[in-house]
Amino acid sequence: MTLPPKPAARPERVSLLGYLRRFRADILSAQPAKLYRARMAEFRTPFFRSYLVNQPDLIRTVLHDRPAEFPKSDRVGAGLRPLLGNSVFLTNGATWARQRRIIDPAFEGGRLRDTFPAMLAAGNAAVARLSEGIHEIEAETSHAAADVIFRTLFSIPIEDDAASAVFHQFRDYQRSQPLLNLAAFVRGPAWMPRFHRASTRATARAIRGLIAGLTEARRDAIAKGTAPDDLATKIMTTRDPETGATFDAAEMVDQVAIFFLAGHETSASALAWALYLLALYPQVQERVAVEVADFPDTPSFSDMKRLPLTRDVFREALRLYPPVPMMVRETVKPERFRDRDIAKGSQIVLSPWHLHRHERLWDRPDAFDPDRYDTENGKTGLREAFIPFSAGPRVCTGAGFAMVEGPLFLAMLVKAFRFDRVEGCDPVPVAHLTVRARDGIWLNLTRRQGAGATQA
Repeated sequence: MTLPPKPAARPERVSLLGYLRRFRADILSAQPAKLYRARMAEFRTPFFRSYLVNQPDLIRTVLHDRPAEFPKSDRVGAGLRPLLGNSVFLTNGATWARQRRIIDPAFEGGRLRDTFPAMLAAGNAAVARLSEGIHEIEAETSHAAADVIFRTLFSIPIEDDAASAVFHQFRDYQRSQPLLNLAAFVRGPAWMPRFHRASTRATARAIRGLIAGLTEARRDAIAKGTAPDDLATKIMTTRDPETGATFDAAEMVDQVAIFFLAGHETSASALAWALYLLALYPQVQERVAVEVADFPDTPSFSDMKRLPLTRDVFREALRLYPPVPMMVRETVKPERFRDRDIAKGSQIVLSPWHLHRHERLWDRPDAFDPDRYDTENGKTGLREAFIPFSAGPRVCTGAGFAMVEGPLFLAMLVKAFRFDRVEGCDPVPVAHLTVRARDGIWLNLTRRQGAGATQA
């Protein structure tokens, strides 16, 4: 197989000045080739020490075995806090544990099965919106993923005025705020600027204001006994089993903001890259088309087991283009990794972007090969070197949700359309809030024979 485009030519060596210059342009293109072979790498500046860790047993130490001793670094929080406030994505310690005790029950048991009809309705709406011709597919997948979130969280479609306003404001925010910027790495005095544009702060305030309106309306409906039984109602009425308290209004705005980011932005990114990969590899796309030809127009949750190849295509898109390319933890005490002393307060960078393409861990790491998961190397990689949703106690609560939504949407879209690349428009991945394409992902859609527009 040919290989999908890399983010940029990987330099073998990069000076500190060269790295910072590349970093400012895009964090992905800054990464030298040696980091895709290294088990661990140290990065020194006058301001901080950072350690990129690619060794599976050390990643397990950080994420599974001793997560409390490697809390999330607030340098990342500095970049995301204007939108996410004190959400579960940014907190640590007792605050994080209390938030998870309230949030986790909403995603347990049969809740995923309960939300499946809302996913299906959003998928039908996405198919109905699309037409033959050239489309910027990231815009379409963002629309579809946002529709899923609003239907499952608040029981409203994306066409609702409030939902539409949040979606359009968030689209502006997404392009203005990188996942990691210099504020995430440079430790300085309190007066040091935090590198937030005024427009970014204003958009974050606008989004949070819209979310506050939705949560207040839901709180009133809960009080009147008229609230639908959806994720928002479940989370807002769940009491902490240790204290008996629920989220207050401000806390709920924080949590909805991260649900929207994690549930919409990441799903949209992964789905768009999956469709691009299918366009780049038409022989795989046709295999998927055969698999989904008999997939019911109105499937049930149990029908998802009929999509093994479609699931592996989505999984391979998550490997090659992990929506969150890097996670940053901080040491709370001195550590020793690979016979190297690591001081308290150092950065531990866990990078799905490197880990998923690591030359020591994956066969043909840059190749798109959804069949790899039937091999011993692929199965080992899934266990030891595949963390698109993080892992351990802090694994994304919506991971199972995403692994149903993504394959479902792929099945519905490929059943309705053939996706072809547009000559000269191959996307270049860059890191905004998630891994996106610098100039969008442009694909040409042709309706498959016998596939009509499906109504929501």
